[in-house]
Amino acid sequence: MLWRTKALTIPDYQSLMLPVLKSAANSEKRIPDIEDLIASEFSLDGAEREALLPSGKQRILHNRLHWAKFYMAKAGLLELPRRGQFIASDAGRALLATRPDRIDVNTLLRYPAFREFYRNSGSLESESSLERGGVAPAATEPPTPAKTPEEQIETAHTALQSALATEILDRILQNSPSFFEQLIVNLLVSMNYGGSHKDAAQQLGRTGDGGVDGVINEDRLGLDRVYVQAKRYASENKIGRQDVQAFVGSLVGLGASKGVFVTTSSFSPGAKEFVRHLAQRVILIDGSQLAELMIEHNVGVRIYKEIQFKRLDEDFFSEDS
Repeated sequence: MLWRTKALTIPDYQSLMLPVLKSAANSEKRIPDIEDLIASEFSLDGAEREALLPSGKQRILHNRLHWAKFYMAKAGLLELPRRGQFIASDAGRALLATRPDRIDVNTLLRYPAFREFYRNSGSLESESSLERGGVAPAATEPPTPAKTPEEQIETAHTALQSALATEILDRILQNSPSFFEQLIVNLLVSMNYGGSHKDAAQQLGRTGDGGVDGVINEDRLGLDRVYVQAKRYASENKIGRQDVQAFVGSLVGLGASKGVFVTTSSFSPGAKEFVRHLAQRVILIDGSQLAELMIEHNVGVRIYKEIQFKRLDEDFFSEDS
């Protein structure tokens, strides 16, 4: 007698969006708090609740609930008041008041914040296609035949990197200002500034000059120096022209020609325009760039999986003498 293994019927992350939002309508929740309730709602059995991703490191249901929460937070439907917790925002409660049958990616694309995030993550083909009335394919649909397998891989990698960058910034904001200062030290040393962790730490944060948080050697011999300003701000608190102008004023007072202004948030258009025409060389690093640099230089991140892609070795199969 042949026995057939029951096919798993775990809902995709889009199908989980509405239940997740409903669960957080009136109070803060965590994914572990709602996992069993949602599993019961979808009548998942024990095997489905415990099924793991191919890596074997995380349960499928937990992973999909996390992504449902993540995407709705990017759309502004969920707020993240503290680490690991979420609650429906005013926009989220307003959406629930319309009694939707389903929330999915196409629903989230109505919100400008998510639309911008989705486009930047490489998930949208182009803005113009949406403006013509098109919609982005749901993440659970088969890949579009217009893309080669390599392009599909690149798109997936970009989306994962974007999610990682967001998580990095969230974790920075959850830690202390002193942690942020040390993070900047680690990053600058990893980028070959400051000579060593010890030397960089001695320089950064010890100048005592107004408008400047620290100074590091640009090279190991200390032939030139770079002055640093670091602001750990929430994403909605942009750095304006006045803040950058104060930093540049400090550089002038110190006779410095190079400065780096780092923030976890972003810079206003006025701030960006101001530094374009300066005699001093001032680099502005916003939260997005900071996260990219941390990923590039392996600061605060680590490789958990490597995948090799191989091509045919034409030389091996050549029989030419």
